[in-house]
Amino acid sequence: MALQRKFAAKAARRYLVSPPALLKMLGAEVGTELTLVVDNGTLIATPALPKKRYTLAQLLQRADETAALNKQASAWQAGARVVNET
Repeated sequence: MALQRKFAAKAARRYLVSPPALLKMLGAEVGTELTLVVDNGTLIATPALPKKRYTLAQLLQRADETAALNKQASAWQAGARVVNET
């Protein structure tokens, strides 16, 4: 789908007006953040990926896993040295 649009101006801002069909093709809606890239004179717009949100339970589960790994690492470092380890 090829569209021709002009930049519009309001106060000190410049913007492009897009038809709803274009937003639908992008999987975007009003308020969606877009990543804009200019590649060899071509403007490429992609919906920005939402930041991953974690629940407190997920964060605490990861903390438990990290604590277990730290215990393993401590035991490994406290072990007897083997040939020429420094």
